[in-house]
Amino acid sequence: MRNSLHVAPQDPVKKRRRRTRLALAAAVAVTVGGSGVYIANASAAEVVVPGRLQAEAFAAQSGTQTEGTGDKDGGKNVGWVSNGDWLRFDNVSITGTDLTARVAADNRTGGSIELHLGSQTGKLLGTFKVSSTGGWQKWTTVTARASAVPSGKQTVFAVAKSTQQSDFVNINWFTLGPASPASPSPSPSSAAPSSAPSSSPASSSPTSSAPTSPAGFVPVDQAKWQAELDYFDSVPLQKVPGDIVRVAEFQTNCKATVEAPVDPIVFPNMPGASHMHTFFGPEKIDASTTNEDLLTTRTNCDAPGDFSAYWAPTLTQDGKTVPMQGFRVYYGSRLADPSVTKPFPPGLRIVQGDAKLQEATPKGKNGQFWCAGSAEIGRSADGNWPKCAAGGNLIYQLTFKDCWDGKNIDSPDHKSHMANAVDGKCQGDYPVAVPNLSFMLGYDTLGGDGLKLSSGMASSIHGDFMNAWDPKKLSDLVKVCLTQKAKCGTTPGWN
Repeated sequence: MRNSLHVAPQDPVKKRRRRTRLALAAAVAVTVGGSGVYIANASAAEVVVPGRLQAEAFAAQSGTQTEGTGDKDGGKNVGWVSNGDWLRFDNVSITGTDLTARVAADNRTGGSIELHLGSQTGKLLGTFKVSSTGGWQKWTTVTARASAVPSGKQTVFAVAKSTQQSDFVNINWFTLGPASPASPSPSPSSAAPSSAPSSSPASSSPTSSAPTSPAGFVPVDQAKWQAELDYFDSVPLQKVPGDIVRVAEFQTNCKATVEAPVDPIVFPNMPGASHMHTFFGPEKIDASTTNEDLLTTRTNCDAPGDFSAYWAPTLTQDGKTVPMQGFRVYYGSRLADPSVTKPFPPGLRIVQGDAKLQEATPKGKNGQFWCAGSAEIGRSADGNWPKCAAGGNLIYQLTFKDCWDGKNIDSPDHKSHMANAVDGKCQGDYPVAVPNLSFMLGYDTLGGDGLKLSSGMASSIHGDFMNAWDPKKLSDLVKVCLTQKAKCGTTPGWN
C-alpha cells in the first residue's frame, strides 16, 4: 500500500522544502488537527477556469498530498510527487492534441509526467518534461503533444517519472486540448480529492442529519453510532477478581488468508494497484471489499464477533514470501483513565505507518523489527534487520492511534480522523477515546540478510484496519475489559 500522506525523508533538501511549504500553507489553509493535511478555507478559493482539469480533482491517487497553492488562480495543488506516484481522473474528454500542465519544482534532477489511458501503464497519451522552476511555488506552464485524440470519455492517469526517489514536482492543473468550456474540468467541490472510496459502504452512509464533512472525509452514520453507544451504556460492569492483571486489554488471534496486490482502503475497486499485502482474518477479500461485506464473510479470527480485516505488506526473504508464525491484535488503552474508552464506530477504517518511508533502521533506531523467543545475535549486512538466535523468530509491533474525531470513519490519508492522546487524554479535535490497536506480526524466520517488505525497506512497515466487529460483542469487551482496566483474552470476563 502506498499511503497518501507523504512523510519527508530526513535529508536537508527535503527538510528545507517542507519548511517552505508549511509557511505557505499557513497563510492559505487551515490544518486538520496538526496532521499535516491541509483543507483550503474561503480565503483560498479557487478561480475555476473553463477547460482546466484541476490536479486535486482526482478520483484516486498514490503517494501524493494536496496543499494550499500560491499560484495565481488560488485553491490547491497536488504536491509531494515522486517517482512512481500517480493521479487518476475519470470521465475525461480529450479535445485536441495540444496538452499543457501547470507545474512547480525545486529539484534539479527533474523528471517527467506521463499521461496514460486506462491504467498507469496503458497507452501513452503524452509526456511533460519537468525541470527546476526555482521553487515549490514558482509556477510555469509546460506543453506536450498527444499521440492521438481518443473519442469518448477516458480514464487518464498522470504518472510521475524521475531517476531519483525524492519529490520532484508540484502539479496545479492540466488542459487536454483547447481550453474551452467543451473540455471538462471537474471542480474540487464536486470531486472527491482523495484515495478514499468514491462512494461510502452501506455501513457508513451518513444520515440526513449527519454533519457535512470536508472533501475526502467519510462521515459516520450517526444513527448506527448512537445505537452502538446506547447498547454500550447498558452493558453491566463485572466484579474483577483480585488475581487478575490490571491492564486494559483483550485480544484477537487471526491467521493469514489472502496474499494479493490489493488494498480496499487506499485503492478501492482497483485490483493490482497496490504492492503485495498479507491479509489476516477474512477468508475472502479483494479490492472492492467493504466493511459491510466483511460482516457476512467467514473469518478465522478467534474472538467471537470479530469479522474485521487486518493487513500489512508482505515480507520476503531472497525473493520468497516469509510465512507468518503468528498474528495477534491487542486491543488496549494507553490513557491515564481507560474508563472513558468507547467501542469503534461502525465502518471505521484506519491506516498506520508510512509505506513511502524508506530510511535505514540500524540497531537502536525507533521502529525496529526485533527477535522474540531468543536474543539478537547480529544484524544483516545493511544493518536494517536483526539476526535472531535459534529458537526465536522475527517480530514487529505496530501501534495505532487511539483518539477519534467523533465525526468521520475515514479521511483522505486514512489517518487524519485519528490522533494520539495529549497528556494522557483524548481532547481537542479528537475527543473520543477508542481501543488502541497493536498488531503483533510474527514471522517464521530468524531474520538476517535478504529481507524486504513489498513496500520497500523495513521503515516502510504499515498496517490497515477495517472494522467489522459485531457492535454488541465489541461493546461487551470494551466495557468489561478496557473501562475496568482488566486483562481479558478473547471474551469479556475471566472464566
